[in-house]
Amino acid sequence: MDVIVISQQKKHDDNNDNDNNNNERMEGWLYLIRSNRIGLQYSRKRYFVLQHHLLQSFKSVPLSKNQDPVRSAIIDSCIRVTDNGRESIHRKVFFIFTVYNTSNHNDQLKLGASSPEEAARWIHSIQEAALKGAHSIVGCSRSSCQSFRLSGPSWVNHNKPIDWTHCSSTHTDLVTDVIAPSPWTIFGCQNGLRLFKEAKDRDSHGKWDDHPAIMAVGVVDGTSEAIFQTLMSLGPSRSKWDFCFYKGSVVEHLDGHMDIIHKELYNDWLPWGMKRRDFLLRRYWRREDDGTYVILYHSVYHKKCPPQKGYVRACLKSGGYVISPVNHERRSVVKHMLAVDWKSWKSYLRTSSARSITIRMLERVAALRELFKAKLGNCPSSDFSSGELVGNMRLHQIEGDQRIDVQTPTNDGMTKECMNEEVDKTFSEHASLVGLNDPADEFFDVPEPSDYDQLENGWSSDFDPEMYSQDARQPKLSTAAGFVKKLHELAVQKRGYMDLQEMVREDSISCCYGTTLLKDPTFTLPSSWATADPSSFLIRGKNYLEDQKKFKANGTLMQMVAADWLRSDKREDDLAGRPGSIVQVKYAAQGGPEFFFIVNIQVPGSTTYSLALYYMMNTPVEDAPLLESFIKGDDAYRNSRFKLIPYISKGSWIVKQSVGKKACLIGQALEMNYFRGKNYLELGVDIGSSTVARGVVSLVLGYLSNLVIEMAFLIQANTEEELPEYLLGTCRLNHLDASKAVLLKS
Repeated sequence: MDVIVISQQKKHDDNNDNDNNNNERMEGWLYLIRSNRIGLQYSRKRYFVLQHHLLQSFKSVPLSKNQDPVRSAIIDSCIRVTDNGRESIHRKVFFIFTVYNTSNHNDQLKLGASSPEEAARWIHSIQEAALKGAHSIVGCSRSSCQSFRLSGPSWVNHNKPIDWTHCSSTHTDLVTDVIAPSPWTIFGCQNGLRLFKEAKDRDSHGKWDDHPAIMAVGVVDGTSEAIFQTLMSLGPSRSKWDFCFYKGSVVEHLDGHMDIIHKELYNDWLPWGMKRRDFLLRRYWRREDDGTYVILYHSVYHKKCPPQKGYVRACLKSGGYVISPVNHERRSVVKHMLAVDWKSWKSYLRTSSARSITIRMLERVAALRELFKAKLGNCPSSDFSSGELVGNMRLHQIEGDQRIDVQTPTNDGMTKECMNEEVDKTFSEHASLVGLNDPADEFFDVPEPSDYDQLENGWSSDFDPEMYSQDARQPKLSTAAGFVKKLHELAVQKRGYMDLQEMVREDSISCCYGTTLLKDPTFTLPSSWATADPSSFLIRGKNYLEDQKKFKANGTLMQMVAADWLRSDKREDDLAGRPGSIVQVKYAAQGGPEFFFIVNIQVPGSTTYSLALYYMMNTPVEDAPLLESFIKGDDAYRNSRFKLIPYISKGSWIVKQSVGKKACLIGQALEMNYFRGKNYLELGVDIGSSTVARGVVSLVLGYLSNLVIEMAFLIQANTEEELPEYLLGTCRLNHLDASKAVLLKS
C-alpha cells in the first residue's frame, strides 16, 4: 500500500484536556509532486511529520524522535492550503493539495495523498497550525512574511459544507446557518428507499420544472469514502451494482474536482422499443469537513464526444449524490437526485412514464446498498482488487477528533523543550517550502510494496490513457493562464449554460462606482439587489461557548446602500477609493461621519467579473469593538474572522447543493486583499485563488439568470466578551444578467 497504517484516534473525552497542549502530531507517507524540465509531473514518496510549528520530511520512518529530517519548514499564519482534488500521474491517482506562502507564491509545496480522507486530514492539520499562528505570534503582513515561520498548534474545525471556503471554529456548528423551508416532499417508498419530489418554483425562469427533480434516500452499510470511490468509478466493476450502466469514460479532465464523462446505458431496463440512451456530463465533486462527499452532474456538449450512432442523448438537467457518514462513520446516508429529460416523443413517453424511468434509475441506491451489505459494510476490496477502488483502504476512519498518530513504537511527540530548541534555530536551518521540495534528491524514491492496485484500480480506468493522459496532454510548461483557459473553454457548449468569458463585449462606458446595479425592494426586477431578511440567518448566541446554540439574527449593524456589477479585462481593486465612487463623491467630500464596508467578490477569467456590495454605518466604529478590531487588525486576524453565510433561495437543486447554507471563513481558503481608506474598508475576495471555489462559481454562473442569491456577512466572535455575534449586513441578488454587467475602460 502507499500509505502506512494509521491508528485510530483516541475517544473525544480523552482529548478534551489535550486540545490546547502542544502534543499534537501528524505523520505519515505523502508524495512530493514535482515537474521536470519539460513540464511533465512525477512523484517522490516521503515520510512527513507535522508537530507544533514544524513540518519535517524524511526518506524513511524516523527511528527516534531526535532523528534529523532531510528537510524542514516552519509554519505560520502566512500559509494557505489549496485542495487541488484528484489527479493521475503515471497511472497512479493522488489526491493533491498545495501548501503555499501568501507573501511569496513561489514558496510552495505540492503534495499528494493516496486517499481523499488522508488528504483532508493533512489539509486540516496544516490549516490548524497556520490559523493558530495568527494568535500565537504577531500577525504577519504581506511584506513581513518572508517564508513559512513559527506558529503554534490549534486544532479547530475548518472545511465546512461549502467546499470553496473553509470554516473555523473550536466547536462543531450546525449543518446549516440558514432557516429555509425544505424544497423536498416525500411521495412514496420503494425497495427500501424513500422517494421525494422537488416542489415547483413559482418564480422559476426557464423550463426547469418541465422535468422536476426526484430524489431517493437510503442507508448503506459502508464508509462515505468507500461509497464515494464506488460511485466515481467508471470501470468494469460498476456493473456489479449499476444495472443501468453499460460503459463509461473520461472525455476531458478539467481539474482535480471537475471532469467531463460519457456514460452509455443498457436498454433492457427501459420501456420496450425505447432506444439506448447515453449522457455526456460535467462531473464535480468535493469532500466536506464532516466526511460528507458531494458529486454533482449536469449535461454538456463537447466537441470531442458528439452524439453516438444508435444512441439518443438524454439531458440530465441536474443530478448527483450526497453521501453523509452516520453511526461513527460506519454507515452512510446516500441521497441520489435526478432531473432528466429522456428526449422522447411526447406522444410516446408521457410525463408519468418519464418519471417512472427516472425512479427506476434511482433504484441503483438499493443495489449499492445490497453490494455493501454483502461485504459486511467494508469496502468491497476482494472483488474489486482489479476494479475501481483505491487500494489504500487500510486507512482507519477516525472516530474522535482530528489528530492521528502513526503506529510506530517511536512516535512519541517531541518534548516542549526540544521543540523550543528547534524553534530557536536560525532560519537557515529550517528551509522554506522550496527547500522541502529540493530537487537535489530528485532521483531518490521510496520503493512501493506493490503497484498492482494502482495500475488496475478504477481511478486509473477513469483516467484511461486513450481518453486522458497526463503525460500526453499536459503542456510542456504549465501556466495559470492555460489552466484558466482550459477551465472555461467547455462551459459555453453546455445546453443552457452561460459562459461569461465568451460573451460579446460591448463598448465600455464611464462608471460611477456604486450605481451599476439597481435596487429593487419588490424583488421583481431582474438583475437587481435588495436586502435579505436577517432573521433567515443563524448566528452565535451569548452562551455559544457553553451550549453551542445559534439564534436568529434580529437586525444588521450596517445598511446596504449600493451595489456594482462590473466586468473588465483585469482585476478591479479598491473601488471605494476611486474618484467616481459614491464613497468619495457623496460622502467623503462632505466630511460626514459615515463609515463604509465594501465586499468586492472577483471572478477571474478572460473577463473578470466583480460584484461589489456597499454597506454603511452612521454611528462611530468605536461603538462596535469587534468591528473596530477587524478594521484595525492585520490581514492574518481579518482572514481568521470574516465570515459569509450563503443561501440560494431560488434556483436549481444542483446549484443549491454546490453552494450550501453554512457559514464559512472566506479568508481561510481564498486570497483576500484589504484596502483601507479614511472612511472605508474594502475586502477583495479573489475567487480564482481556489480550485474548488472556481468550480462552484463557474457552476453558479451557468445558471445565474435563474437564481436568487442571498448572503449575510459578519465577523466571527470567538470569546465571551465578543459574543453574541451580529450581522454586518445582508443582500439579495435577483436573477443577475451577465450581459448587464458594466464594462469598465482599461
